[in-house]
Amino acid sequence: MNLNLKDLEKKLQIDFKDKKLIKKALTHRSYLNEHRNYKLEHNERFEFLGDAVLELIVTEYLFDKFPHKPEGELTNLRAALVKGENLTKIAKELKLGDFLYLSRGEAKGGGRSRSYILANTVEAVIGAIYLDQGYNRVKVFIEENIIKELPVIIEDQLFKDPKSLFQEKAQEQEGITPSYELVSQKGPDHDKFFEIGVFLEDEFVAKGKGKSKQEAQQMAAKKALEKKGWSD
Repeated sequence: MNLNLKDLEKKLQIDFKDKKLIKKALTHRSYLNEHRNYKLEHNERFEFLGDAVLELIVTEYLFDKFPHKPEGELTNLRAALVKGENLTKIAKELKLGDFLYLSRGEAKGGGRSRSYILANTVEAVIGAIYLDQGYNRVKVFIEENIIKELPVIIEDQLFKDPKSLFQEKAQEQEGITPSYELVSQKGPDHDKFFEIGVFLEDEFVAKGKGKSKQEAQQMAAKKALEKKGWSD
């Protein structure tokens, strides 16, 4: 059951001037399929905007924070902050799943705790905050809720990219550059699910799944590192 949006505003520490914006940010496409008279659009355009705002603010923060780090290291730190896994963690801390407008089927199927839905919702909420409150306020929100994870990411080296690591290890240990092949893809265009295998020449090492090919490749690489015993 969706909670009162005022409860969410308290969690976000934001009083929206236009309440429709935060409601749009919480509206999943599936909800519109069951509520034809619903007056608002789903949140995918807000995701698009929020993703861009998030990347810009994180980039600006890292650029200022680490003036001597090269571009490659900054890119890896940014990727760790904005990746779906981290955004899902933030969504759960804010209990965004409780406020989502989902179809009955999506809700019964676990949509309120589904990682990619939660990560996308964080981006949509960022888009709504940006539109309603402006750049400076959304910057505070991102710093307090997302960039706060940076010390842990650095300490635990979570910024390391599994795909890059596996390539380095494979070249170092076996002199081979990994290749990735699509195993299967399922679902409608707006909700694709990919399965990708990683190979060392003819040797199948592991496979991974994800909502994008890149995510599936990263998961395959992570599993391959574990299988080969090359994890740090």
